[in-house]
Amino acid sequence: MFLDLIKSRRSIRKFKNEPVEKEKIALLIEAALRSFSSRSINPWRFIVIEDKGLLDKLSKAKPHGAEFLKDAPLGIAVCGEPSKSDVWIEDASIASVFIHLAAHDLGLGSCWIQIRKRPHTPAKSADTYVKELLNIPDNIMIESIIAIGYPDEVKTGHKKDGLQFHKVCFNTFAKE
Repeated sequence: MFLDLIKSRRSIRKFKNEPVEKEKIALLIEAALRSFSSRSINPWRFIVIEDKGLLDKLSKAKPHGAEFLKDAPLGIAVCGEPSKSDVWIEDASIASVFIHLAAHDLGLGSCWIQIRKRPHTPAKSADTYVKELLNIPDNIMIESIIAIGYPDEVKTGHKKDGLQFHKVCFNTFAKE
């Protein structure tokens, strides 16, 4: 059941040294391409990265929160084309969620690495750093990179009683 998938999925940052099969990569790509987007414009673009040297370099895209990519056998850069849609960020984010859920359904772990609006150094953005590495043109923006692989850690889903139900209102907004 789909809800079971959502309930059990967690971000995984430790991966086994085991490649992701081509068939599973194809299914991840299909999941991304099936994601919905505003007005069906589909402004997203995806770059599948299996090269260990590139993954190592990409793990240095920002000072914190990307280092685990060097140990992942697979990364998918999720990009968008702002000139095609004013909501490319939302569309790229939706596609990212589809990739995460498909990965979990396939027995893989995944973790989001935010690139947009993050620094690489004080003088260079993470976006610029990744664009240089992956030969991405200036008109394409990078939302995130998703690290994917076979989990080398076990995490259980968040317990229902730990969810923040106090942030849900019905009919009108209510202060917490």
